[in-house]
Amino acid sequence: MGNIVLIGMPGVGKSTIGVILAKEIGYQFVDSDLLIQKTEGKLLKEIIAERGVDGFLAVEDRVNASIKAERSVIATGGSVIYGEAAMKHFKETALVVYLSCPFARLERRLGDLKGRGVVVKDGQTLRDIYEERCRLYERYADVTVDEGDHGIEETLELLVREIETLI
Repeated sequence: MGNIVLIGMPGVGKSTIGVILAKEIGYQFVDSDLLIQKTEGKLLKEIIAERGVDGFLAVEDRVNASIKAERSVIATGGSVIYGEAAMKHFKETALVVYLSCPFARLERRLGDLKGRGVVVKDGQTLRDIYEERCRLYERYADVTVDEGDHGIEETLELLVREIETLI
C-alpha cells in the first residue's frame, strides 16, 4: 500500500489537498492530469476536442495504468473511474481515497466544465455526471472522506485521521 490515490468529482480539491497531504506525510505528489498533458503534449480539453470522450478516456486509462510511483499521493482526474486498467492498477498499488462533496457545493465551485477539461458526453448535465460517477467512486474507494462544508484544512485533518492507521 505504498501510494494514496485521490478520486472524486472535478472541483473537490484532489490536487490542492493532494499537494498538502504529500508534504504533511512526507510523500511525493503526482497529478495524473498533468502527466496526461505531458505525455500527450496537449491540454486535456484539446485531447477531448481532437479524440472525443472515448478517445480521451482511453488515453487517461493508459497513462494512469502506467504510473510507477512509490510513497506518493496521486491526484487523479474525475473520470479516472471509467478506466478499468487504471483502477485495477491503483487498487493493487494504493489506498484509494474518495473525496466526496455535496452536489450544491460542487455546482458553485465548478463553473465551465468543458473549459476545465471535464469529460462531458453530449446532453449530460453536471447532475447526470455527479450521479453516474458517485456510484463508481464509492465502489472503488477504500476510504471515503466527506468534505461536507469543511474547508481545505478541515478536510485534510479528516483525511489524515482516516488514513494514518492504513499507510
